[in-house]
Amino acid sequence: MAEHDLTAVQDAPAQTGAFFVKPSHLFTPGKIGPLTLKNRVIMASMTTRTADEAGFVTDDSIAYYTARARGGVGLITVEMAAPERAGKHRHFELGICDDKFVPGLRKLADAIHEVGAKAGIQLGHGGGHTRVDICGETPIAPSAIPHVVQEGHTETIIPEQMSVERIAQTVRAFADAAVRAQRAGFDMVEIHAAHGYLISQFLTPLENQRTDQYGGSLENRSRFGLEILKEVKAAAPRLAVIFRLNGDDFFRDGLTFEEAKQVAVWAAEGGAHAIHMSGGHYRSQPSAAIMIPPMATPETPFLHYADEVRKAINVPVITVGRMGQPGQAIAAIENGHADFVALGRPLLADPEWVQKAENGEPVRLCLACNTCVDGMREGNPLHCLVNPVAGRERRFSGLTPELRDKHIAVLGAGPAGLTYAASVAAFNKVTVFEKSTAAGGAFRFAGLAPKFQNVEANARSLLGYIDSLVNECEEAGVTFKFSWNLRQHSSELTNFDHVVVATGAVYRAGMSTFISSLLRAGLLRAPLLQKFTEHPAIRKWFYEKARKPTSKSITRWLPKSIPATIIGDARVAGKSDAAVRDAVFTAFGLEAEPESDLRYETRSAV
Repeated sequence: MAEHDLTAVQDAPAQTGAFFVKPSHLFTPGKIGPLTLKNRVIMASMTTRTADEAGFVTDDSIAYYTARARGGVGLITVEMAAPERAGKHRHFELGICDDKFVPGLRKLADAIHEVGAKAGIQLGHGGGHTRVDICGETPIAPSAIPHVVQEGHTETIIPEQMSVERIAQTVRAFADAAVRAQRAGFDMVEIHAAHGYLISQFLTPLENQRTDQYGGSLENRSRFGLEILKEVKAAAPRLAVIFRLNGDDFFRDGLTFEEAKQVAVWAAEGGAHAIHMSGGHYRSQPSAAIMIPPMATPETPFLHYADEVRKAINVPVITVGRMGQPGQAIAAIENGHADFVALGRPLLADPEWVQKAENGEPVRLCLACNTCVDGMREGNPLHCLVNPVAGRERRFSGLTPELRDKHIAVLGAGPAGLTYAASVAAFNKVTVFEKSTAAGGAFRFAGLAPKFQNVEANARSLLGYIDSLVNECEEAGVTFKFSWNLRQHSSELTNFDHVVVATGAVYRAGMSTFISSLLRAGLLRAPLLQKFTEHPAIRKWFYEKARKPTSKSITRWLPKSIPATIIGDARVAGKSDAAVRDAVFTAFGLEAEPESDLRYETRSAV
């Protein structure tokens, strides 16, 4: 492939086994300033809500981050923490604005180190993108213009314009936070200058309408972030410092790429040890979702920013954004587009991504469905559709499947059946029976619908995830039997110790054929029908009321002497995240808690 052929990266195979021969440079050591990493994979910062209400580290925080560190990540970037109270932008956000947080942060950094990774923390300030009920103070920003803030509920606020003295106070707060990070034993701090938070607000012309030395020209708009960089380096000289920047704000009067490239040059000249190129803003058009690119977004959407910036500076460049296909991450490094790859959602989906990718084993792919971030913005704790253990690592710690040393038949090769099979296969002999000629179940049609979860549906992403599950099952020794008819071959099940029914749900009154025909014809994406089907009440009807579980029609054909368990939509018709969660919890003998019960759970600090 040509050195800068980005198409080659986007089209790289989904799984590594067919793509590369070890060793790959992705898995070789790399340096960021004073820091040497064992490989070139960085865990990107993502809000988790695993801190307690006051912002202290908890056992859940430690379990979540150490799971990814144990899985082989070179550098863990702990979630955004505000350097002062006014910058807090989420409930249950990790704290670093006071010395009282240092002991807990030290326990977190030590735990990450103990399992073989380096530890960093992102310093970010909500600026105008927060509310009084979140941070306890009047929000501040470069200019007093309206900001729409979603945190549990959505509200428009107008922040207070920062005086020059208030700007200096915030710069000092960033430096003080870096000192705390250094005292806590972190190896790196990342200055968050992207995604519409305070430094990004200064960079963005629409949000920075100042006429003093901090507004107007790009040099003036960059001054605030570069002053923070300078003071952080002076205050915490032992730390590596990464500067995270938007390649494009994606809206009129936002930061453009040419401007971003110049800011990256200045940041590198100002002492940043690496530049992390991302993209998107809360004001992005047509949607703010581009900040965390959903499944319909072209893969690796920000890679070209990293590629161009890398040509202009002499420090390492980090790329991020839909890099979860191992082949694509490898190609980004091998072809010289970036020096490091940052993964967020892919490490939610599979904490062992690095180890598996390096060994040429299939990883469990992220859907880019944004269940994680959308749920978080609605006030829920971090969770992942394809990996329900994410955010619940402590609850699952040390558990093994409820069934062991059994011969298990799983009926249905949809997401729930495949997830259950993959979860128990290491301890049991598992065979998956499927009436169709291929795995996937209703997911084979889900990509034809207008939306999946809250994002535009994309068949390639959904089918890629199914393929990754099948690969994972096969790697674990699961046997598949397709085109299998229960009524004709039910006697085969007498050879098993346990049957798991994961046959999903069907539409009532014989509507399944009609709806599948609409999907195949693309009619549900026609403008008039799409507007109708995207209404929340209609979507709820499609998922739940219009569908019925298949368990009653299935269990009548099962051998009476064999114990049976019903999971997912076969038990209760609903959305796929509930079905997959039910499969995992059932596999480990746990009862899945409703998400609403966790919304404002009180956790104990460590």
